[in-house]
Amino acid sequence: MTRSEAVQDLIDLLETEAETDRNPEDTPDIGIIMGSDSDLDTMYGAYEALSELGFEEVTDYDDPPESRFTFETFVVSAHRTPELMYAYGETARERGLDVIIAGAGGKSADLPNMTASIAYPVPVVGVPVQEKSVDSVIGMPTGAPIVAVDAGKSFNAALSAAQILSRAHSELEARLDEYHDALQDGVGEVSRELHEQGTELFRANRD
Repeated sequence: MTRSEAVQDLIDLLETEAETDRNPEDTPDIGIIMGSDSDLDTMYGAYEALSELGFEEVTDYDDPPESRFTFETFVVSAHRTPELMYAYGETARERGLDVIIAGAGGKSADLPNMTASIAYPVPVVGVPVQEKSVDSVIGMPTGAPIVAVDAGKSFNAALSAAQILSRAHSELEARLDEYHDALQDGVGEVSRELHEQGTELFRANRD
């Protein structure tokens, strides 16, 4: 057992929540975890993507936000707090999580793939926080799956998590369609401006 009271309190929180009978609509749909708070700037992209899709963050299980789609965020170190990592992964399904986004940096970025093994069959989207973390995150053997994005692309990881959820929620699917349509509109508008203004004027106006 961990000698850290702070870590044990988190483990107790997760285990208690796993045993609590809550309406599935009141539990977080997506979990975001990272190996260190130094990863937060990179992982903030996941927060931005989910917020743009109308998700809200759960900070108190007893007082969840009103939004139908929610997420939670924790720091979970595979190497410094392995018991917390195990508790997080082992309780994920019982706590109502449908997808986990896990980010880690360094050459031993083990949090995403270890969490994928522990939380199975809950899908895990891995985020290599740095380029040197890519091999560690994606290096899973056959039979131990993980979905992964390119280094630093936590925004895309959140979109992938939302896509997984959307197969069971038409409302979320519509939000993703609306987001994608807006991206297309942006490209179309820029393309027309470039064509009509000409390259030199467009560049000058853009700068």
